[in-house]
Amino acid sequence: MKVRVAVHGRFHAFELARGLHARGVLECLQTTYPRFAARRIVGQDMPLISIPHLEIKRRLASRLGFNTTMDVSIAKGFAQAVARSLGQSNADILTGWSSATLEAIPTAHEKDMKVVIERGSTHIAHQTEVLESTHRGLGLETRITPAEIITRELAEYDAADAIVVPSEIARSTFISRGVPARKVFVNHLGVDTSQFSPPTTPRDNKVPVILFVGMLSARKGTATLLEAFAQLKQRAELLCVGPVDPHFQKVLNRLPSSNVTLLGSVSRADVHDAYRNADIFCLPSVEEGFGMVVLEAMASGLPVVLSDQVGAADSIQPGIDGLVVPVGDVTALSNALSSLVSDENSRRRMGAAAAKKARASQSWDGYIERTLEIYNSILVS
Repeated sequence: MKVRVAVHGRFHAFELARGLHARGVLECLQTTYPRFAARRIVGQDMPLISIPHLEIKRRLASRLGFNTTMDVSIAKGFAQAVARSLGQSNADILTGWSSATLEAIPTAHEKDMKVVIERGSTHIAHQTEVLESTHRGLGLETRITPAEIITRELAEYDAADAIVVPSEIARSTFISRGVPARKVFVNHLGVDTSQFSPPTTPRDNKVPVILFVGMLSARKGTATLLEAFAQLKQRAELLCVGPVDPHFQKVLNRLPSSNVTLLGSVSRADVHDAYRNADIFCLPSVEEGFGMVVLEAMASGLPVVLSDQVGAADSIQPGIDGLVVPVGDVTALSNALSSLVSDENSRRRMGAAAAKKARASQSWDGYIERTLEIYNSILVS
């Protein structure tokens, strides 16, 4: 078996490519990342095709606030580049990221390759409907996803041989939209426990610190989190690590902020420190295909509190290593956080169980082994 991994950006594709390469089944990694940047992550010996001008275009668009309008151009340009490069390919499987693979699918099929679409979120139509509804409820602009991106993804879902998603929540949205169940595979993501681990000395904060990592936005449930935290602000602190979605700023300005620290974008080292210094992790997203930050928090020895729309809830045993609450329910979220703020023994017990689970069953090695099982089943189908 030989696999080509094609990704416009990074996502978890670099971990996938690195694992496949270590097992001798990677044909090459094709990415928009510049060669030098990719090499720092995946090593010097991996077969690599770089299309850096698309990455430059993507980052400039994001910085200037045009990323939504540029998504289609970048996705199409990358897929066309992958299609052109397949002429010299000897791969059995093309694994491409959703929205940026469409033009390569016919070429891959002409060469008898199987095509696997990686989709890190829920079905594009489900995601769009949920986010538009959430934005309307907050009085925000509701145009979330360009119509052409939706059209591209729907065509990819139809044409691909398989779709891999990171959670049962994500899979259910595909099946409910009519995608055959046999076509949709779940493969939970992994975490590098050599990078994320519990602190060597017990946490000793004056009051418990609740940590959120991600973009402060409607999608991440930031409004629910701040409203829930306001009910326990005298007994805890809330630390939010990550940028603010510019469209969400006017909502953020009117939300409670007492005992809330907005740290903004920080280095990976600072993120690691935030995990080690916190007592509780919370991710109350309204839509989240998985949420790799959840595994990072678990590996760092934190009990996690999630909404039931976070795909990583698959990895949680409620009451043992975390808590799961109904999405958008301020009272339920506040009560769950309050129960951990009030009980240090429960925090430490759940945090230790979370770290143990991350080490035992959430590694990238396990993810790669499951990937190979999926690929083998696709090749024989």
